[in-house]
Amino acid sequence: MDDAFVKAYEAARPQSAAMLDRAGRVMAGLVGHDLRRFDPIPMYTSHGTGSRKWDVDGNEYVDCKMGNGALMLGHAPQPVVDALRAAANRGTHFGDDHMGQLAWAELLQQSLPGAERVRFVNSGTEATLLAYRIAQAHTGRSKLLKLEGHFHGWHDHVLLGMAPPFDVMPSMGVPKRVDDEAIVAPHDLDRIEDILTGDDNIAAVILEPSGGSWGRVPIDSAFVAGLRSLTERFGVVLVFDEVITAFRWSIGGAQQTLRVTPDLTCLAKISAGAMPGGAVVGKADIMRHLDFGEAKVVHYGTFNASPLTAAAAIATIDIIRTTDALAIADAVAASLRSGMESILEQRKVAGFAYGEASTFHVYFETDLEVLQGATDRSDLITTEATRLKGMPGAVVSRYQQHLRARGVDYVSSTGGMTSAAHTADDVAHILGVFDETIIALTAERLIATLG
Repeated sequence: MDDAFVKAYEAARPQSAAMLDRAGRVMAGLVGHDLRRFDPIPMYTSHGTGSRKWDVDGNEYVDCKMGNGALMLGHAPQPVVDALRAAANRGTHFGDDHMGQLAWAELLQQSLPGAERVRFVNSGTEATLLAYRIAQAHTGRSKLLKLEGHFHGWHDHVLLGMAPPFDVMPSMGVPKRVDDEAIVAPHDLDRIEDILTGDDNIAAVILEPSGGSWGRVPIDSAFVAGLRSLTERFGVVLVFDEVITAFRWSIGGAQQTLRVTPDLTCLAKISAGAMPGGAVVGKADIMRHLDFGEAKVVHYGTFNASPLTAAAAIATIDIIRTTDALAIADAVAASLRSGMESILEQRKVAGFAYGEASTFHVYFETDLEVLQGATDRSDLITTEATRLKGMPGAVVSRYQQHLRARGVDYVSSTGGMTSAAHTADDVAHILGVFDETIIALTAERLIATLG
């Protein structure tokens, strides 16, 4: 940002600046989640309702982050709040199984094609960790194959390949032996078949069925169906990470939309009523390794299926199953994608808006080889490789800064999600801000124009 922009941004956020100063004295890494880092000041949110939220300085935002994708019904939906209050009055934690746990499990079983049995955890990361352990128990093998650019949490075996360079571990503190157990593959069925043919120690293949980073790099249904065939042929457990897609792509998740049923599915976010929690669901024959006997998969968790999370999840899923919540969110996102595409076309910007269900992504083409000779957007051939590589950090950061300064918040990179609480007024506001941002980025020569 130029100095004037930075000064204006900071001047509108004095309380946030004070909280950042406090965080410097108590918070390791300043923020509570790596994606919350923001220059010059992270967001410190005061409250939210519906599609809007406010920071501690009173600045209002149309929220396209939606709790990192957890809030399909918007902020503080009254039926969910009422369910939480009622549950809290009965007791916040028992350390026992309870009726809410069973009702929640039954809803998941009724909703997702692959949910023959359910086991609750406390986050999406815990879900992928448990799914991997179950797959190892079922196959007697030890390795995990994942796809370039797909995100599955932060435990050791799923970190490699989450972002380029895909062959470099992105975190300190991970044992070197993990490199021998985690295999990262491109979106290439022939290459994956070669890997499976040459290595008989692969327990599972895990992927986001939306495509990497909830569809930033899409994959088609034929690819996912091909993976299903390959894993069945080689006796490998197929794991869908539906932390984002379950109850967003459809009531039955991406597996219902794609008509491909995995062996195991990892859940959290909307599936947990936008509360801390999650689950692994899957085929009974594979989930049986959690059953008690001479040998079993060990799994603990003090707050698994906590009464509060179960109550929020039941209320949320019930609303999604019995109303047009998903259709509303999908329609809003479709309007945003269409409007963004029109703006990019009008401004002759080398970029695209795209996405599925209630998501939207924006990709600005910055690769000189792709841009060379292109006179309009139809001339652009953006390869999967360039999208996996992503855009320069300066472009992404500046794009986010312009949006947030104008009252629109996002999920990560250049994407966002909608909810059943978003309205036509929200769409108009977002598109107005998007247009202003495109004009600013063009003037700053951060994005390319054609023709």
